[in-house]
Amino acid sequence: MYRDMTLFATKAVEPEKTELNPTLTGLQLIALGIGAIIGAGIFTLTGVAAATHAGPAVIYSFIFAALGCAFAGLCYSEFSTMIPVAGSAYTYSYATLGEIVAWIIGWALVLEYAVGAATVSVSWAETLTSILTSFGIHLPHSLIASPFDPTPGKVNLLAVASLCLVTAILIRGIKESATFNSLIVALKVAVVVFFIGIGYFFINYKNYHPFLPPNTGTFGSFGWSGVLAGAGQIFFAYIGFDAVSTAAQEARNPKRDMPIGILGSLAICTVLYILYAAVLTGIVNYKDLNVAAPLAVAVDQMKGLPWIAFLMKLGSLCGLTSVMLVFLYGQSRVFYSMSKDGLLPKLFSELHSRFHTPWKSNLVLLLFVSVGSAFTPIARLGSLTSIGTLFAFVVVCIGIVIMRKKRPDLPRPFRTPWVPALPIFGVLINVGLMAGLGAVTWSAFLIWMAIGLVIYFAYSRFTSHLQGASGSR
Repeated sequence: MYRDMTLFATKAVEPEKTELNPTLTGLQLIALGIGAIIGAGIFTLTGVAAATHAGPAVIYSFIFAALGCAFAGLCYSEFSTMIPVAGSAYTYSYATLGEIVAWIIGWALVLEYAVGAATVSVSWAETLTSILTSFGIHLPHSLIASPFDPTPGKVNLLAVASLCLVTAILIRGIKESATFNSLIVALKVAVVVFFIGIGYFFINYKNYHPFLPPNTGTFGSFGWSGVLAGAGQIFFAYIGFDAVSTAAQEARNPKRDMPIGILGSLAICTVLYILYAAVLTGIVNYKDLNVAAPLAVAVDQMKGLPWIAFLMKLGSLCGLTSVMLVFLYGQSRVFYSMSKDGLLPKLFSELHSRFHTPWKSNLVLLLFVSVGSAFTPIARLGSLTSIGTLFAFVVVCIGIVIMRKKRPDLPRPFRTPWVPALPIFGVLINVGLMAGLGAVTWSAFLIWMAIGLVIYFAYSRFTSHLQGASGSR
């Protein structure tokens, strides 16, 4: 039997019969986007980026990161309305750009979801530690910090415990109700808005000087190169906006409502992030923000308001829990799709006989993610998450240009404007953000992608259902 080993073989996608009702308005999509975006990044990496890269000028970093997201989001919207099935960037690329590109994006998404979950778990652990400390409960530092943290510990068991809890929920298959989701979203936004409103009165304006600390002589260490490096790191704060584009089939008027939802949610979150960063670096000197839970550090300095500090930390903890849940859920479903396509072993798509969840995949992910959360400092984890997502966005932007030439006949309810100029700008900005992430992050990313390619050429290429189906013709 001849097997078509074409690396760019595409998977045929047939229109699905769906019961989804196109009821979402532009405002509802904005709300969806805000709920998906506000989460881990703002509660974790804002302080780290300010302390190690940009100082108070981290607000410029948020603006640069938002531009990269906006261009990629427009391209992502076209893909989500062009392909007549629900799915992630992995699914879209498999149907349009070919198997090898789909594999690369799927492998990069591991850095977004799995490593992202590890990043959030570290912040979750530090936030809970701060809450316990306020009640006089002090945990051994050796068990709540990695060996490579500024103040080294032995292992971050608290972060691992949070991942075990979330994994148990995912295996059990407990679904969040719409009411619970709405409450979590409202809580996340309330924490940010409340902190901005109350924190304004605790700002020490001396902390804004210098606003843009001079470069120390190393690329990415303050100055404008530091702003760029900070943008690449806090790009993590914008991850999740693609949830808006996945709702294209449920929008009343995708052509009009998708850009409203994506750009509207990005604009609102960018304003909130800038105000949050301004207040955070005003309350606490940027040099003291190199911690996993900067919000907890700031509210501890808001003397005389202990109840506010407790509520804000608790709200932050709930928000981080939901983000871990979404990340690990998303990663297991990406692996599920890749396994169903034959690119990963069957165990990643095997469902539990009772709960009907990919429980083996969840357990494998738990082991992998726990190693990162237990032994890796949060700055490294966040940078790896960002570079994986930025790479996926670069591929999506390039994909739009290719598909306009390759398949101009495909229906496009939403068309990315100014092609190829806008996607090219998206590529340049996102590559620029990747460039600012530093040699260590790039080395780890390239090693990760090399491992992925070895797996593909040694295993996945020969087990692919598509390649087998092609060979049977």
